[in-house]
Amino acid sequence: MAGRAVGVGHGLHRLVRADRSAERHRTENAVGSMTGRNAIVTGGARGIGAAIARRFAYEGATVTIGDVQHLEGERLADQLGASARFEPLDVADARSWEAVLTAAEQAFGPVSVLVNNAGILRTGGIADQEPEAFRAVFEVNLYGAWLGMHTVVPSLRRAGGGVVINVSSTAGLMGYADLGAYTASKWGLRGLTKTAALELGRDHIRVCSIHPGPIRTPMTAEMDEAIAAAQPIARFGTPEEIAAMAEFIAVEATYSTGCEFVADGGATAGSTILNDQD
Repeated sequence: MAGRAVGVGHGLHRLVRADRSAERHRTENAVGSMTGRNAIVTGGARGIGAAIARRFAYEGATVTIGDVQHLEGERLADQLGASARFEPLDVADARSWEAVLTAAEQAFGPVSVLVNNAGILRTGGIADQEPEAFRAVFEVNLYGAWLGMHTVVPSLRRAGGGVVINVSSTAGLMGYADLGAYTASKWGLRGLTKTAALELGRDHIRVCSIHPGPIRTPMTAEMDEAIAAAQPIARFGTPEEIAAMAEFIAVEATYSTGCEFVADGGATAGSTILNDQD
C-alpha cells in the first residue's frame, strides 16, 4: 500500500507539472480576443483578480499582476509564462504604483487595460467600528483605485486609448448592515467610475464598473451558502464568471462607458413578497 501510494503521488506530481507546462504553452502561444493588449490587474494573485489575469492571458493579452500576496502572485505569473509578470503592489502607495507601471511598460509597452480589483472587507457597525478600520477599507478600495487611474492614465493615453475596469460590488448598488466602510467605498468607486468616464472619453478611454454579488473567493471563504439561497440564481458565483464579464467589457462593450455591469445571480433584482402557493 505504501509503495502504491508513493507511485500515485509521483504520478500526480507529473500530471501537475504537465498541466502547468500545457497552461504555459497555451498562454504563450495565444491568439485571442485580447491579442496586442497590455493589462495591469490589481489584487491579481487570487480570487477574481487571478481569474481575470488568467483569462486575459489566455486571450492573448500581456498581463502584469499586482498584489501584496507575493507567493501566490509569482506562482500565477509562472503558470502563465512569458506573457505575464508579477510585481508587488500596495495600491494605496504612490511609489508602489509607479514601480508597477514602469515594470509593465518596460516589459510589454504602454498599458491599454487597467483592472482595479484589489479590495478588503472589514465588518463593524457605524456606532462601534474603529475609525482606523473604516479608513483602511477606503485606502484600498477607493483611494487605491483612484491612485491606479491617476498613475496609469498617461500610459493609456500613450497606448492611444483603452479601458479601465473598476471592480465594485452589489454593495455599490445597495446597503449592507455592518458593512458601512465596504459599502461606502464601493458606492464611491461607482461614482468615481462615472467621473473618470466623463473626463477620459476624449482620450478614447472607457471606464466601467463591475458589481459582483456573492462570489466564492478567499474573501468569502467563511460565508455560508445560505447567503445566496434567496437569489433567483441560488448559488455563489465563480471568479471565472466575473473574468468573462471583464473580457466582454474590454473587448466587446465598445459603446459602453460610465456604466455598471452587474453579475449577482439576481441579488439586486428585488424581493419576493408573495410565496408560491401549492
